[in-house]
Amino acid sequence: MKGVSLDISKMMETLRQASREIGVELDAAATGLFEDYARELLFWNSKMNLVSLKSPLDLPVKHFVDSLTAAECIGNRAGILLDMGSGAGLPGIPLKIVFPSLRITLLDSSRKKTSFLRAVLRRLELPGVTVVNGRAEMLLNEKAWRGRFDIVISRAAFKLPEYIRLGSGFLAPGGILIAMKGPGFEPELEESLPLLRKGEMKFSAEREIRLPLTGDFRKILIFQRA
Repeated sequence: MKGVSLDISKMMETLRQASREIGVELDAAATGLFEDYARELLFWNSKMNLVSLKSPLDLPVKHFVDSLTAAECIGNRAGILLDMGSGAGLPGIPLKIVFPSLRITLLDSSRKKTSFLRAVLRRLELPGVTVVNGRAEMLLNEKAWRGRFDIVISRAAFKLPEYIRLGSGFLAPGGILIAMKGPGFEPELEESLPLLRKGEMKFSAEREIRLPLTGDFRKILIFQRA
């Protein structure tokens, strides 16, 4: 993080501005939660590799606002959301902050990262959030996990064919799977076509985004379970 400004107040100002540009208005309570989240993340990131921080825009824009680009896809949909490969809690924690009614499970196979997530949740005191240390393919062997979620989301933690194959098992009928991707996703989508032809999952919608201030390209792909 050498050379990266750790001025939290400036980060929060950037976060509010950039969030507004993607149609997400953060009130004082939400901003306060993001500030606590940022402090905790920066502290832990100095000890373990959670997120890449190469510029002052990375945390507020490339991580927090990037996570919030999925907000439009979720809307006011109340329900249960699974964040697969949550890592530092992205996108699950930012989405929980702006949609308090969502019940969220943060799933990651790294014990260190799930320890971080539990520490963050103790600090933020967010209700309705569960942290699970485990692998998706193992959890799907347990009946209680199959068909349990209304929304499954992942922020570039899996290649698309694997994500569709695993994520679909967690979805209730009619549930949606949201894939957050950057440039070069097309070959993954092509590889996914045989899975989609089986009929259990269908391609539903897509959204193309340029992140505010950085201009980074993002693609959100949405699939729905029959």
